[in-house]
Amino acid sequence: MKAMILAAGRGERLRPITDTIPKPLVEVGQIPLLVHHINKLKKAGITDILVNSAHLSEKIVSFLKDGSSFGVNITHSVEG
Repeated sequence: MKAMILAAGRGERLRPITDTIPKPLVEVGQIPLLVHHINKLKKAGITDILVNSAHLSEKIVSFLKDGSSFGVNITHSVEG
């Protein structure tokens, strides 16, 4: 089973935080939102994940890399 995480939004309602940090990397309980989603998917047995990003996507790609540090396989789809 595969999953896709839609992480391309700018996070307008979280500005000014999202001017420098992409919304998916904003921390909740000291854990980035994306990691919460990845952990839930992993717990459900899903280890192949496609992450779609746009705003500050280089930070998301740099943070997640290939997903091996989270125990999953991550592929990135970066929008222009």
